[in-house]
Amino acid sequence: MKKLMMMALMAGAATTAYAQDAVVKEAKKLLSKGDFNAAAQTLAPALTSSETLDKAAAWNLQTDIYFQQYSQQAEAAIKSAIPGAKEKADSTLMYNSAIKALESAIETDKYDQMPDAKGKVKRKFLSANQNRFKGLSIPLVQGGQYFYGKKNNEEAIRMWKAYANLRETSLFKDVPEAEFPKEPFFNDILYYCAFLSHQMKNYDEAVAYAKRLAEADPSKAGEANEIIIFSKKETMKTPQDSLDYVNTVKDLHKANPDEERYFNLLMEYYTRSNNQKALAEWAEEEIALNAENKMAWALKGEVQMNDRDWDNAVESYKKAIELDNEFIQCIFNAGVCLNGKAIDLKDKLADKNTGGLTKANADKVKAILADALSFLERAKELDPDREKVNWAYPLYQIYYSLGDKAKSDEMEALVNAGR
Repeated sequence: MKKLMMMALMAGAATTAYAQDAVVKEAKKLLSKGDFNAAAQTLAPALTSSETLDKAAAWNLQTDIYFQQYSQQAEAAIKSAIPGAKEKADSTLMYNSAIKALESAIETDKYDQMPDAKGKVKRKFLSANQNRFKGLSIPLVQGGQYFYGKKNNEEAIRMWKAYANLRETSLFKDVPEAEFPKEPFFNDILYYCAFLSHQMKNYDEAVAYAKRLAEADPSKAGEANEIIIFSKKETMKTPQDSLDYVNTVKDLHKANPDEERYFNLLMEYYTRSNNQKALAEWAEEEIALNAENKMAWALKGEVQMNDRDWDNAVESYKKAIELDNEFIQCIFNAGVCLNGKAIDLKDKLADKNTGGLTKANADKVKAILADALSFLERAKELDPDREKVNWAYPLYQIYYSLGDKAKSDEMEALVNAGR
């Protein structure tokens, strides 16, 4: 009984396998008649069925179907370019057939590399597919341009990625570059793959293509690095993501110290982080790298100013002003710091009962206010319309404290007018 059951199972399996073999044969007949769509539809079950005896042959038949369909449309496109020609090509069908043919060829090779019953690998379809798909690289690029022009980014990047990765597929990875050289525009396509991937929010792929571009063409490293940075910036969710982003920008900054964009991105990151300690440490790092970086001194001064470390803040701002004597924000901030220092000193020295100051202590406070005044009046001179800094209120405080009624009234009017 058991033997009969086994025979029945074997017979069933053979029947199923025969059925799939018949499907492949029928698809071949339809292809020979040029009925590409019917051939592809008929063949489809055999491509996924575990009963198909020769998967490589089945997939190669699909490759044939789509390649012949592409070739038919490509020929029609050539003929249609002749003045007065009646023939027309379906560009969408042509490029879709091209990419499907390539994808099928890659799948063919996957099965073609599998060892036979004796453990041997005989890649029956490799040579023929290499020959025909070497010539498909340009149509892949053109297909990407075609779909991009129609604002179909999904299909555009599908074509361009296929082109960019063609030489890395199993079909060509062992082919020497001399036998299949890259076209002069190869790196441009890497850029478009990176750019479109970023635009479509496929950030990991954007980074991968941008890194390939930077390595392949140092002259495009700036564009590639920008894509890398902004892709990483968009994916910051965890502290580790943030660390990866900032370390990436720091590495680029160190490698390209004259490129301001990297410093500016780091400055944006640290100033928005609301982490004064991290900002202070980074400012020190930048000063160690380049003591003539005025913005690093300004940021150091800002942290010290927020800590009410008036003297050190003023010294940092003075360093920035030495590097740029019209650095108005630092000129203004130095004056504000000195004014704050004077107020703190006055509070410290005031009599606990009367709140008054001795003449000696009042002179100490006035000396600091005079120093603050010189910075704030310079800020007023450089920015009379207060477009960058609002010097009116701190000047009012200083003039009032120094007893200059006319000027304090003038500043008070500006403050009250909201100008």
